[in-house]
Formats: sequence, C-alpha cells, structure tokens
Amino acid sequence: MATRLFAAPSPHLHGGENTRRIMGDVVLALLPALAVSTYVLGWSVLTTTAIAVAGCVAFEYLICRFLLKRASTIGDLSAVVTGVLLAFNLPAGIPWWIVLIGSLVAIGIGKMTFGGLGCNPFNPALTGRIFLLIAYPVQMTDWTTNVPDTLSGSTILPTIKYQPELVSKLDFMQMFGGNMNGSMGEIGALALILGGLYLLWRRVISWHIPVSILATMAIFAAIVGAGYGGSVVYELPLFHLLAGGALLGAIFMATDYSTSPMTHKGMIIYGVGIGIITMVIRLWGAYPEGMSFAIFIMNAVTPLINKYCRPKRFGC
Repeated sequence: MATRLFAAPSPHLHGGENTRRIMGDVVLALLPALAVSTYVLGWSVLTTTAIAVAGCVAFEYLICRFLLKRASTIGDLSAVVTGVLLAFNLPAGIPWWIVLIGSLVAIGIGKMTFGGLGCNPFNPALTGRIFLLIAYPVQMTDWTTNVPDTLSGSTILPTIKYQPELVSKLDFMQMFGGNMNGSMGEIGALALILGGLYLLWRRVISWHIPVSILATMAIFAAIVGAGYGGSVVYELPLFHLLAGGALLGAIFMATDYSTSPMTHKGMIIYGVGIGIITMVIRLWGAYPEGMSFAIFIMNAVTPLINKYCRPKRFGC
C-alpha cells in the first residue's frame, strides 16, 4: 500500500496541549474552592455539584448519540467543567431538578446547539445560570445557610448596594477566607485566587482578562467611593472584588477560549468592558450582582473585538 503524504500549512510545532489536559487543569484549579465551599456551606455542595456534572455529561452524550448522530465528545472533559461551573453559580440547597434543567440548558442550548465545543458564542454555564435566574428567581436567590455574620443572612451585596457606608463594618479577612454567604463558587476568595495562579502557571489562561476585569472594577469602585468620603474609597473596591462572583467570573468564566478574544489587546478591551458593566449593574441596576450578565454581554461583542484587533500579518 502506498504511503500517503499529508501536507499542512506551517507551523508544525506542537506543544503537547490538548482539550482534555486543559479541561483537567481547570477542574483541578476549582477543587480548592469546592473544598472551602463544602466546609462553609455543608455537604449539599458536593451533591449539587455531582448532579450538575452528571447532568451535563449525560445530556452531551445523549445529544451526540441520538440527535447529532456522531461520536460522543464527553471524553474531552468540557462537559465536566461546564457542570462544575454551573454548580458554582447556584445556591447550595437548590432543588436537584432545577440543577438538571440548568444542565440541559447549558449543554443543549448553550453548547451543542451551535455545534459543540469551540463553536458556542456564549459561555454554556452562564447560559444555564441566567436561564435559571429568570425562570426560578426565588430558588436561585435562596441563601439559607448557617453563616453567623448578620450581614450575611442573605448576601452582603444587596446590603452594601443600598448602604455603602456599612462596608467599613465588614470583616474582609473572613470574606477572604470564605466565611460569607452566596453561590457555591463565591465562597473563598483565597481558594479561587490559588486556582487562578495554578492556571497561570500551567499557561491555561493569561493574566490579561482577569487583571483587566478586577482592575477596572477596583478603579470604578474607588471613584464611586470617593463620593462617600472617609475610608469607603479604599474599602469599597476591596469589597467588590471579594463579594459575589467577581473572582469566579474573572478567573474561570470570562477566560473561556471559545467566547473570549484571541489577542492580548482584545482581551484587555474585553476585560475592561466586563468590569464596567459589572459595576454599573451592581451600583445602579435592579440586580445586586452583575458579573454573569456582563460576561454574557461581552461574549456577544467578542467577534467584533476580534475583527478590530487582528494581529499584523508577518511581513506587513
């Protein structure tokens, strides 16, 4: 039999990276936050995460097998990552059937409708979360935990939204360590940062998107805090970086390859846009959290950013 020679455009150097390894690194980076969330909120965190992961994997397999009539793609672990991130955007005690609905929307609508991994314009986990927030607002904002802090009875974002002067009464060390209420992935800023550093070390993500998001939020909050005077100008930025889904969104969700810009310049523009939209929603919108909607909006702008931030061609 004659040997076939396949010629492909250069470059031919392969770095050894593949989707499975990248997704595996993301799962490993999320484990510290999962452990802290379980410690603070209880064993229901693991149950909710397991249901979300199982649902995403099962729905992707079924869609590939019976609707798309092609080989299953669950082996690349992207469905596992979607399941964990979806769970991290949910309250710990949310009913199991709502988790499964979110998994179906995330995989069926957010991912497979567009052709699967790499073709989706919006982050699948965020697609599932936003759908659930609209469809089940009561269950999605039920923060029933035993966290003792009085400002954490529900979440601290709504409290500070309408009374910014109370930010000086918060214990930022407790917030940094995880002693606060919120979605499962909002617990434990330190654990999320450690996960982000791991992804940077493994070169799964670059610094451009997380830093531009968080820096924009901090500068925006400092300018607003200056209007209140006193220490608020210093404490309000720290609060907005530690509370809500700022770190989870900036490190793990906005950096999704399929839905974020390809160039470093585009990444910074993208991150600044997310930071501004997040703060505008948090400070003046009807909803106290804005990270999910900001990322979703900027996902839609990504093709335009890629168009106007093309790298210069070699030799030009």
